[in-house]
Amino acid sequence: MWSTFLVTDEEGRTVGPPAVASMGGVAPVGPPQGPGGLANLMSGRSTFGGNKRRRTTSTGHAMSEAQEGKIKLAFFVAIVGVVLTVLGVGTEFWVELAPPKNFYSNQTCLTAHYGLWKGCTKTLWVADIDPERESCGPAELPGESNCTYFKFFTTGENAVMFQKTTRKNLNVVAAMLALFSLFLMVMGAICITMSLSKEILFFLKPASVCFILSGVMVLLSLLVFHQSVLAFLASDHTVPLHHELSWSVSCIGCAGAVLIVGGILFLLLALPYSPWQRCLPQKDSSSSS
Repeated sequence: MWSTFLVTDEEGRTVGPPAVASMGGVAPVGPPQGPGGLANLMSGRSTFGGNKRRRTTSTGHAMSEAQEGKIKLAFFVAIVGVVLTVLGVGTEFWVELAPPKNFYSNQTCLTAHYGLWKGCTKTLWVADIDPERESCGPAELPGESNCTYFKFFTTGENAVMFQKTTRKNLNVVAAMLALFSLFLMVMGAICITMSLSKEILFFLKPASVCFILSGVMVLLSLLVFHQSVLAFLASDHTVPLHHELSWSVSCIGCAGAVLIVGGILFLLLALPYSPWQRCLPQKDSSSSS
């Protein structure tokens, strides 16, 4: 005996295979199929495969290709901020410290630079320094370098450079803010990935909150680090130092601004209406009156 296979199309109707002739007779003819039964089955919209159906959003409308493109563009902006944050947090060129180049009265001078996790001292030749520059540096010049990780997070010891002592509390707070901002970036990226894969606009709202908060925390980390540098310089005045914020700080500042902009873009895309369509009619009406 032949087995019977039933297929249910997307409209809830049951579609069966054509009747097979039995032994020694003609199979009975069933009622004719509806106009959408077998056609939908053959057009690739059945449960066996075919074209992917676009899911509907919480408002009942499917995510259009234009919306998906805007979300991907905003996600690219946020990814730029994430890359800049990782580059700034992972490097030790947050601040450069340099005494006068003739302070030690020999052919070499000592410069230093540090970030959130480690500090480096570098011995430079005075002959390689620009004659118009009064302090030792910059740190990019060739010389003998020695880098060590801070012991803030292990033994709790402060670092000493040029007879000055760091403030570990401020440095730890700056590092924790940077790490928590990276955690929020990961959470925001997960929300955007789910929004694109599931085609649900609701995930844009938590993603916007995550990216905006991460940008704010990155900027707060920068401010706290700057206060730690000022406290470090005020701890001792035996060795005069010239200090300047380096390129890692530029990466962090740009990252904070880019992350906030990306979060605002996600928030605008999550709105059920377009802000431009709400604002432009008001301008037109006010101009006509």
